[in-house]
Amino acid sequence: MRRIIPLLPAVLALSWAVTARAQYGDISDLKLLKESDKEDVKSVPPPKDAIVMFDGKSLDDWTKTDGKTKAAWKLLEGGIMQVDGGDNIISKGMLEGNFKLHVEFRVPYMPKEKGQARGNSGVYVQGRYEVQVLDSYGLESKKDDCGAIYGVAAPLKNACKAPTVWQSYDIEFQSPVCENGKKAKAARATVYHNGEMIHKDVEITTDNTTAGLGGDVCKPGPLMLQSHGAPVQFRNIWLVPMK
Repeated sequence: MRRIIPLLPAVLALSWAVTARAQYGDISDLKLLKESDKEDVKSVPPPKDAIVMFDGKSLDDWTKTDGKTKAAWKLLEGGIMQVDGGDNIISKGMLEGNFKLHVEFRVPYMPKEKGQARGNSGVYVQGRYEVQVLDSYGLESKKDDCGAIYGVAAPLKNACKAPTVWQSYDIEFQSPVCENGKKAKAARATVYHNGEMIHKDVEITTDNTTAGLGGDVCKPGPLMLQSHGAPVQFRNIWLVPMK
């Protein structure tokens, strides 16, 4: 009689991860700049004082941009949500003051597509200020590439990992300073991509980057994740208030 040995949870998880990546695009033909570019960034659990915006268990804390309709993105194994359909989604929780936002994401491998069609999405802080998500692996980064504050500032360096590989943003954001209900100082951001600083205390010179929600910059806004036609995935989203 054949003996069946149960697989350990860690082995099952690894097997699922390998299968999931294979379904997300085969990068075996992609020329890597360095071997570590095909290794997932280490996932960072939320600290004790964090506000968890997506824990991988449900989309209950998210809606479509009308603020009412249930978010319709896919919820996948491994605590992942995936862009689905043509609707952006926004958090029910509002972002205000100064804070550090942590987002983990990955983009599919779409070698037949070019430019803005390759794994496009975006992380919109307060629904207004986009840090671009895109497959910009190996490119000279511009103001519309991955890591850019869209249309405002190109990243200081291209810190992208290869497509299909998990990446992270840590965005230290200062909301606009307002006096008597009017903006006195612009929003500012320092951004780390996969642990490398790509923006240092950048003044965001617009009140609404392309496709942002707009609105009164003196009021809090949601976190918006963009649907741009590619099945970009997100996990482990949280923020920590800062002074």
